[in-house]
Amino acid sequence: MPEPSPFSAGPFPAGSFALGTFGDGAAAFPGLLAGARVRDLSGLVASVRALVEDWDTWLPRLHELADDADHADGTWRDLAELRVLTPIEPGQILQSGANYRKHVVDLVAAEKESVHGATPREARADAETMMDERIRDGVPYLFLGSPRALCGPYDDIVLPALGEQHDWELELALVIGRSGKDIPAEEAMSYVAGYTISNDLTTRDRLYRPDLKAIGTDWFTAKNADTFLPTGPFLVPAEFVGDPGDLRITLRHNGVVRQDESTKDMIFDIPRLIAYASTTTTLRPGDLLLTGSPGGNGAHWGVFLRPGDVIEAEITGLGHQRNTVRSHP
Repeated sequence: MPEPSPFSAGPFPAGSFALGTFGDGAAAFPGLLAGARVRDLSGLVASVRALVEDWDTWLPRLHELADDADHADGTWRDLAELRVLTPIEPGQILQSGANYRKHVVDLVAAEKESVHGATPREARADAETMMDERIRDGVPYLFLGSPRALCGPYDDIVLPALGEQHDWELELALVIGRSGKDIPAEEAMSYVAGYTISNDLTTRDRLYRPDLKAIGTDWFTAKNADTFLPTGPFLVPAEFVGDPGDLRITLRHNGVVRQDESTKDMIFDIPRLIAYASTTTTLRPGDLLLTGSPGGNGAHWGVFLRPGDVIEAEITGLGHQRNTVRSHP
């Protein structure tokens, strides 16, 4: 018997159902969550990824299954008896950097004060002007993450052997539901199947390469350690989420609120992120796009992750995560 799911300790997702991947001590299986019960979908589809790949066909069927008031169709299980795993195995993971206005203004202003000697008022005014120009004339900053960094929403985070400044970055993530290339921003939202939560952990003191200063950052090493991308608990269909540009992102570190911001503060909204990403790569069903992290990272507070720490995180309508930190064995 697997350990009981800790999901019952937090908020349930919005809407009449959500999707996830679950474990029962044997094989993992795709499931439909309706209330506190999970319908095993393994007899109908191989994975949540396969379901999303035929999203337009499956979505009406999922509504029918969730509306079965007596849960008589198929095998239903109690959520508390199951382990909640990463909801979907993505094709590619696209991650957005420097995409929250207040966060970037704080970083730029701090640099102008410490490096260039500006007063706090001058530094902040200059930084805000820069961000206004970026919103008007700039483009998103995207990079790729490794699917091997994924872990479940209640799994332990294992700190890598190298580095000391292990940091959190809670983000709204979207799952692509249709293939597309060069997608117009005004059509972009129709390509979103649903949303989930991702915490894009970073080892700050391994982000810059002193031996390769001309190259600069080492995103692979800093962000892709095993377990450094807790994702889930569920994939919540877009129709249940409301306005993804007005969700609350909250993270607590050992019970202390560290991040608490609205997605309204995004510099580039979801349509612009999708449109920009699709100018380079064809987006396909199951791709995961992280939309950036607001301020309140450990670097801001001067506090980084240590063994025994607990991170609790939630985004409006998407449920919550709870991860305990442990050292590398």
